[in-house]
Amino acid sequence: MTDDGCEGAPSTSTHRAVALQPQGFRLGLAMLLVLLLAACGSGGNAGKKVLVVFAAASLSSTFGDLEAEFEAAHPDVDVTVSFGGSADLATQIRAGAPADVFASADQETMASLGDLVVDPAPFATNTLQIVVPAGNPGGVRSIADLAEADLDVVVCAPEVPCGRATREVAAAAGVELRPDSEEQSVTDVLGKVAAGEADAGLVYVTDVPPASRDAVEVIAVPEAAAVVNTYPIAVVQGSPRADRAREFADLVRGEAGQRVLRDAGFGPP
Repeated sequence: MTDDGCEGAPSTSTHRAVALQPQGFRLGLAMLLVLLLAACGSGGNAGKKVLVVFAAASLSSTFGDLEAEFEAAHPDVDVTVSFGGSADLATQIRAGAPADVFASADQETMASLGDLVVDPAPFATNTLQIVVPAGNPGGVRSIADLAEADLDVVVCAPEVPCGRATREVAAAAGVELRPDSEEQSVTDVLGKVAAGEADAGLVYVTDVPPASRDAVEVIAVPEAAAVVNTYPIAVVQGSPRADRAREFADLVRGEAGQRVLRDAGFGPP
């Protein structure tokens, strides 16, 4: 089996996004799917080289556009972007998942991979905000309100970038949070709030586009200005497509990538 395609691969669309989940069997299943996609072209993509990009969940609104732009400039390449919590994605890389590029939501997670990544470089920044269900049934006005015992609060788990940022923001505000749920990605936090399963959560400012404002409302957190997450991108060591991987990283860090990120609300690196 080669990266030039194989018979019998499951049919997939040209632009694919695999959401890696933290829970046991689903995490293993996601890794198996990524392995299959990395090894096989399928449908109209047979014969193309597959470039596998692992990207933090908070980049889902931007990397789809960059995927399309890269493929337009490289007709021989089929980009597969797998979104998930940065910590989960790093775990997959340590386990040998065939990623070519890794874009993390913080520098600590990237640094934890050591020599498994090559020349990581920053490409964006982000900060946190509070998100509440439409109508704000919990009456949340500030981060201090999230300490109230009668509110159901959901945040990112402490081992993931948004969780570390949450703890730092809470400390800066002098607030002790006792969350009812800790999730592995900001998309999980947002999903629970949007579904009305929580009164409030903390997500990145880029996670709630105007189109989502019917389901949720956002509340600014002034203390978050002092806690900025810097996003790095790197080529994964040993990638058989290292040249193309570097070109994708260059696209993200270049003028076109920065425009897409800026339009989505990310700050400059």
